[in-house]
Parts: sequence; C-alpha cells; structure tokens
Amino acid sequence: MSGADVSYRFHVDPRSGDLISDHFGGPVDDFTDPATISNSGWSTGLDNVGTPGLTNIRREFPDVGRSDFRLPAIHISHADGDTVSAFTYQSHEIVQGKPALPGLPATFGNDGDVTTLVVTLYDNYSDVSAALSYSIFPEYNAIARSFQITNNGTNNISIERAASFSTDLPNLDLKMLELQGDWSHEANRVIRNVDFGETGFRSTEGYSSHVHNPFFVLHDPTTTETTGEAWGFNLVYTGSFAATAERFSHGFVRVLLGLNPLHASIPVGPGQTFQSPEAVAIYSSTGLGGMSRSFHDLYRNHLSRSNHTFETRPILLNSWEGLGFEINETSLENLANETAGLGIKLFVNDDGWFGQTPYARINDTAGLGDWTPNPDHFPNGLAPYTETVDSYAVANSSSDLAFGIWVEPEMVNPNSTLYHEHPDWVMYAGNHVRTLTRNQLVLNLALPEVQDYLINAISNVIKSANISYIKWDNNRAIHEMSSPAADYAYTLGMYRVMDNLTGSYPEILWEGCASGGGRFDPGILHYYPQSWTSDNTDAADRLTIQLGTSLAYPLSSMACHVSAVPNGLTGRNISIEYRAHVALMCGSFGFELNPSELSADERDAIPSIISTWEQINPIVISGSFYRIAWPSDTNWPAVQFVSKDENTAVVFAFQQLAKIKPAAPPLKMQGLDGKARYSSNAFNGTLSGNTLMNGGVNLPWMVRDYQSMLIWLYKE
Repeated sequence: MSGADVSYRFHVDPRSGDLISDHFGGPVDDFTDPATISNSGWSTGLDNVGTPGLTNIRREFPDVGRSDFRLPAIHISHADGDTVSAFTYQSHEIVQGKPALPGLPATFGNDGDVTTLVVTLYDNYSDVSAALSYSIFPEYNAIARSFQITNNGTNNISIERAASFSTDLPNLDLKMLELQGDWSHEANRVIRNVDFGETGFRSTEGYSSHVHNPFFVLHDPTTTETTGEAWGFNLVYTGSFAATAERFSHGFVRVLLGLNPLHASIPVGPGQTFQSPEAVAIYSSTGLGGMSRSFHDLYRNHLSRSNHTFETRPILLNSWEGLGFEINETSLENLANETAGLGIKLFVNDDGWFGQTPYARINDTAGLGDWTPNPDHFPNGLAPYTETVDSYAVANSSSDLAFGIWVEPEMVNPNSTLYHEHPDWVMYAGNHVRTLTRNQLVLNLALPEVQDYLINAISNVIKSANISYIKWDNNRAIHEMSSPAADYAYTLGMYRVMDNLTGSYPEILWEGCASGGGRFDPGILHYYPQSWTSDNTDAADRLTIQLGTSLAYPLSSMACHVSAVPNGLTGRNISIEYRAHVALMCGSFGFELNPSELSADERDAIPSIISTWEQINPIVISGSFYRIAWPSDTNWPAVQFVSKDENTAVVFAFQQLAKIKPAAPPLKMQGLDGKARYSSNAFNGTLSGNTLMNGGVNLPWMVRDYQSMLIWLYKE
C-alpha cells in the first residue's frame, strides 16, 4: 500500500498465518529480510515445531497468549474465561472507495480518493473472526484503520482491549510528542523519549478530555517543523482511549491507539459484531509541519461532513462573558442591537434561557434537561424574540443579524423536571452516590429513550425559532459507570444523536464545546465543523493552546473569541489588536464581551478588525498553515497561512514581552515559491520567496509587551 510519499507494507507468515509488519515510512519498492534476533531466552525461544516465538516478530494485529509478551491490539475474554486468541489469515479483498463504519464517525472518500484493503482473520479455536480495514488516502500519506470482531460461536465473548491502530516499528531512536493539559490550558506539547517499556497516556474521563488528546507523534530526535521523519496517530473517537508506544528488549516499538481497557469489557453475543473506532496514521518526511498539513487537508476534505466546512464563518458575539446568567428578553435584545451596530453578523444567546418554574435556569444549579424557554424571561417563547433579533440591520452590511443559541443536552440538573420524572436516565452505579460536578449529572445516552428524548427536544427548539447556529456544550466528565462498557455504549448513543440532528438540520452551523477543549477530537469534527478551543480566552495563553491544537487539527475547525480585559482568568490587560490577531487565526472568529463596556479605542478598532476578518477568513478556512515559531521556544512566535491558490500569504507575528536586548531574530517565512517575487505591507519593493524563507525580514518591534503584526505577502 503506497501513497505519494509513503509505503505501508505487511505480509502473511506462511508458517503461522500471522500478519507481519514490514514497513511504515518513506516509499519502498521491495521487501527486505527482517532483523536477525537470537532465538534464545524465555521470550524469544523456538516453539515445539521450530517456529520463533511471536515476541521476536513485528506483528500487525497482535493477540494474547501465544508467546508474544508485549501488549496486544486485541484481547478477548471467552465464555469459559479463556483469554487466548490465535487469529490467522483467511482472505483479503480490495474495495474502491471506503465503506462507512456503522454507528461511528470515520473518514470518507470516493473511488478516486481512497482504496480500502480488508483482511479477514479467523480463530479456529474460538470461532471468532476479525476483519481488518486499511483505507489508503495517497494524496495525504494517510492510512485509516479499524477492525471488526464477529462472534460466530454460540456463547458470549467480551472485548477487553481494542487498539484500532497497531503496528510494530523497527528498532528506531524515537521521541513521543503528545498534547497534555487541563481545563484552560489545553494542548501543551510534551516530548518524551520512547525508552524500554511503555511510553504512553490515556483518558479515563469518559471523553477524550482536556488532560490528553487522542493524538500523538513518534518522530526522529532530529525532526523539526520543516525536516525529518514523523509518524502521527489520531483516534477518531470521543470516549476514553489509550495510546502506547512499547519498546521491548529487541528494540522494536509497538504502536497502539484505541479504547482504554479500563472502559472496555464490551459484550459481543452470538452472531454479533464489535466495530472498533477508526484511527488515522500519517507519515511525513518533511517534519511536523508536513504531517500537520496532511492531517488538516485530510480532515477538511474527508472527515468533516458539514455543509459549512469550506464556508467562511459569520463573525459573532456570544452573550456569556458579557451578561452571564443576568439575562432576559429585553437585556438580550439590547445586546443584540449593539452587536448589529458594530457590524457583527451573528448573535449567540448563551446559557440561561431555559427551564420551567421552579427549575428556571437562573444559575447553574437548575434547568439542564428542560429545553423550553424560561417563561419569566421569554413569556412568548423564542419565536418573537428571535424575530426581533433577526430584524436588526448589521452595520456596513446588506444583511440582517442572525441568531444562535447554546445548549448542553447530554447533562441534567437534579433540580429539573426531567430528572424528577426520569432519575433512572442518568449514568450511575447501583447504590453509589451520584456525584455532582457543576451541579449536574450525565444522562445515559446508551439508552435509546434518552437518545430519542434529546433528538426531539433539540428539534423542537430548532423548529420553534429561526436558529442558524448551535453551540453544543458539555461541562463534566463521567464518574460513575454501571460497567466498563458503559462508556463505549454512551459514545455510540451520543454519535446517533449528533448524526440525526446534523443530518436533519444541515443548514445550521454546529459548534462543539466541552468546557473548552475537553472534546476537541476527530469524532466531534466529523459532525461539527468547529469546536470551542478553550475556555481560556487570554490571548497570550491562547497562542500556545491554538498552536498545540494545530498539530493535528485544522485552524478552520477552531473557534476563538476576543474577550474583555483585564482577562477574567489571568488578569492580563492586552491590546485589542493583539487579542484580535490571535483570534483571527481561527476559522470561527468573534467577540465574547459586553460592547457597552468597551473603551472608545476598542470600539473604534472593531470596523478595521471586521474588515481584516473578511479578508483573512477565506484563507484560514481553505489555506495551508505553517508554524514559524512556537511561543514556548521564542519571545517572537509567528504563524503563516498560504491561500489555496498560493498567490497570497498572511503572517501573524507577535512579541510577547518587551526586550531592549537581544534583537529579535529575522522572521523567516515558509511555503512560498522560492523563485517568485512578493510585495508586502512589511517592506518596500519586492523580495523573492527564497529571500523571505532563507534570509527573512527584520520587524520593527517597540519596547512594549504583547505586540502583534499582520503581514501580507502578494505573489507578483
């Protein structure tokens, strides 16, 4: 299997029927002999027919209990308690295009985009079969892999471990890069050596989580943004997961990415099939930047299915940081009117609009689950209110204001009509205390009746008013689960709800959110073209968060806002220009503040910011992204976008802290045509692409904290 600059090869061992990993990396044309390893020792000795132990072999789908002492990709518990599996090759077929995964998000493509290899394996002892699916996207050097386990027997089995992607790399010197953090400081780069034993991480929060993203990179120690080898792995899944690189005594590195075994034990009855989530792997010989751009293009073209994926997004104002829960129809109409007066095109009504007496949503202790307007705040429902909002003419535009709304459907407050009527609809474990977080519980979306309720409730909200945007939030992890498999069942139920609603209302712009970046993952991106990147809107912190997130996810999928200063989390007082430049890097741009509290200078700056957004957003949505310098590596971070036609580039350059000395280094661009000449607002005349990329330009920074510049480059 080969792409533009990658080969992925494995073969069937004729003696054992096992799938043997041969190569995942740059293009190769031939098979070469495997590394020679001594067959002495407990873990590597010969069996009774003279076949080397499986620990000595680079395996493609490792199972349990047959002399391979490394972690398995598949671990099955059989009805009699036996956990040994012996999957051997049966057949294969090549399919043009890519079949959908039942009940799960996945990449997609037509015959000309992708080819799928399906390899069937069978365990004669347990009467269980496996079908491994490899989908090759040659344009992106990408492989999407998943598998099915079918129980052909007469007794139940249980899936204890399922790694969607597994392969054994040779003895290479590797580092692991992952995105680590927590609420308000997501997506920090962490780089570790891949030493002997297990190097990895996992989420046990029921969701992909703020703490770890289901993404990691293995790369050569010399790899940079622009040079060297990198292997990126990403799980198309929103539930708990585990990622591991295991180096054994011979040096081979086993790569595993899939479900967290603590949240597995998934029952599969006779005649039933378990479908693993999909994992995507991308190889790059052009550094981390080349890997990221492949992920970005693949996800925009072959994962995000929204009608809005390649559309410019409306600039918006969200009510939350401006008003919080202090809202009613009048205050919101006034805020919407101010929004339109600034030239902003979408007004978003955040939390606090719903709930019935005595459970009205006047704070975060009540109302979740009751998705009907609070009659005290909206006595005539949403329709008249949204009609008023929609009537406001947007300044400097021919359009009227559009309306959006916030929901958190997967959650419920105990103080709600829904909970009092259906206390059995939440996630709970027997008689254990139902632990509250943010005064709320998690609805059990594994239950079909809960799924149907949410589909109907949100559909009724949509039908009741003219809504063009919905922000879908989620503000707690899952604590008590009735069984390890409950998380997988919940996630499938959540996907059914999202699939139904986005399919029924494709005209709506859906945005994912989970207290910021708690579920910023490919599974959500399949349904929603954008997600709220972090609850931390401090521009200095957001630079790190957004660049970290960009390692796997396109900037077009990020939602970023300008909030008031001093910032509510950090207390920093940063200029509106700097705040705007950081937010303009993302696909969805807006404001989250009360316009009446803006200073005169801030208000005066907004028309220019809006004009800049109108120029930049098409490039952010469809262009190529380059990380020039990281904020953790330099006082002068910078990023760059190149338009799809490659005729225009825009650079966001920043100075974090005032410096008398040393001088700032020259800003060296990327992704330009070396032989072409470029004009710019940053220099007189023209400069060649080679000069801009290799020599760079020196920017006139003042001795002042938190400065930013927007540099345009136009190909002559």
